[in-house]
Amino acid sequence: MLPDFKFHHIGIAVFDIDDTAQYYIDAGYQKTETVIDAIQNVKICFLTKEGMPMLELLAPVDENSPVNRTLDKMGVTPYHCCYSVDDMEGAIARLKKIKFVPLIKAVEACAIGGRRVCFLFNKKVGLIELVES
Repeated sequence: MLPDFKFHHIGIAVFDIDDTAQYYIDAGYQKTETVIDAIQNVKICFLTKEGMPMLELLAPVDENSPVNRTLDKMGVTPYHCCYSVDDMEGAIARLKKIKFVPLIKAVEACAIGGRRVCFLFNKKVGLIELVES
């Protein structure tokens, strides 16, 4: 990605957060409270373990949830990589120059304290998420 991006987490599309989270809890991860993000129409929790990447589990709220298409095609699978950026608009503009397409406008995300996030796609890289530092 771009040199000033900092890795934040790996998003994983799941059918049921508690069922999937239990496997990670058994491996020593700690689970946050599950929240519903009404803007993104997903249930979200984070899993952390010392020395390991943070994981975000995303489950559909209903049939209109954006993760459903991925789950229908692939089942439980990594969904995106997320990077922390200091300047959301600047990062989006730079990514657009290298053929990333924003899928949504930057929106507040309740699962990370109201910081803004934006999803972008590039057919050679896949789906990424930006989170405001």
